Amino acid sequence: EVRLVESGGDSVQTGGSLRLSCEASGYDYMGYCMAWFRQAPGKEREGIAAIVDRAGSTKYGDSVTGRFSISRDNDNDRLYLQMDNLQPEDTGTYYCAGAVPSVAHPCALRVSRFAHWGQGTQVTVSS
Repeated sequence: EVRLVESGGDSVQTGGSLRLSCEASGYDYMGYCMAWFRQAPGKEREGIAAIVDRAGSTKYGDSVTGRFSISRDNDNDRLYLQMDNLQPEDTGTYYCAGAVPSVAHPCALRVSRFAHWGQGTQVTVSS
């Protein structure tokens, strides 16, 4: 059974930093496309960052490029999201997601590409 468990969400002030963690189990972690999404109240789930292949290539959403960094600890099957210079618009529930990429469906920051999701961790940024 695939299991993803996020942690690290908190309340911070504008300009602050947080590091989210996702513990993965139940599958070939290295072969997966792994990503972070977030969802603000009343809005659609948004792709933030992804590690798209075994080499560790990354993709970022436009709203976080230059401020957020995704990384992977292969020895411990953990995915991280380092978030710097947080802004109020970064507030939301952050989800870890995993998918098996294919030629027909390569890794991408699209909700529909991901079959496995964590329960989410809340990030609140106050001004």
